[in-house]
Amino acid sequence: MTSSHTDCHFCLQSLRGRKYTLRDENAYCVPCYDSLYANPCEECKQPIECNSKDLAYKGRHWHEGCFRCAKCSRSLVEKPFAAKDEVLLCTECYSDEYSSKCFHCQKTIMPGSRKMEFKGSSWHESCFVCQYCQQPLGTKPLITKGNENYCVPCFEKQFAHHCYACKKVVTSGGVTYHDQPWHNECFVCAGCKTQLSGQRFISKDEYPYCVDCFSRFYAKKCAACKKPITALGGAKYISFEERQWHGECFNCTKCFVSLVGQEFLTQQDDILCHECGSA
Repeated sequence: MTSSHTDCHFCLQSLRGRKYTLRDENAYCVPCYDSLYANPCEECKQPIECNSKDLAYKGRHWHEGCFRCAKCSRSLVEKPFAAKDEVLLCTECYSDEYSSKCFHCQKTIMPGSRKMEFKGSSWHESCFVCQYCQQPLGTKPLITKGNENYCVPCFEKQFAHHCYACKKVVTSGGVTYHDQPWHNECFVCAGCKTQLSGQRFISKDEYPYCVDCFSRFYAKKCAACKKPITALGGAKYISFEERQWHGECFNCTKCFVSLVGQEFLTQQDDILCHECGSA
């Protein structure tokens, strides 16, 4: 550069016919300017002379030829790059060193691309899909089985138990009866429709009945007290000639002594101990 300035502001040497640089309206010869104001290069530590291109990043400076990836040495001039602990890296090297790997495809999730986080693992958005229908899961509700993720409809279609009564999915709890799942609220007495979950019941022709309904519809009646004989809880009953008795009701009709395990006689509809029957 040449102009009307005659002397270097620092060394006072004549600038006639010489290149110089202006700073704060003062003219400096090139050697003086470089010694006073040239920034040191972060890579080679040499001053970046005024005849060289000065590349700056966060207060640091490089020669154009020194502005390179610290790992692969490729030039970063006019290319995207990333910094880690003040070290400059091209996007490929940064990704190899520091970026997450997709849990599904094991490939690097490049900086700036959208990723999904689930159970401590990272996924490409395009890899985070339902295992069955292959539709993106995004932020939808999902269910995991093994290492595979499913949207709720697909999981229910593939794996969930369906209530034997209403055919809807049993999501939690429930009752198993005859190897079939039931909702608690669907597992009811075939007679009175009372819920049987957690209650005693009796099975008849593959249907569950509460004790009262089974007794009313199906239980034998005691020949003595006329009440149903359910045999629940291990209660004993006696059967003789198509008649049944509760164990505690099988007594002599006259003297009321228990005939359980004893010899007895019959007289029309009566049962009698040996003494009463012989009298």
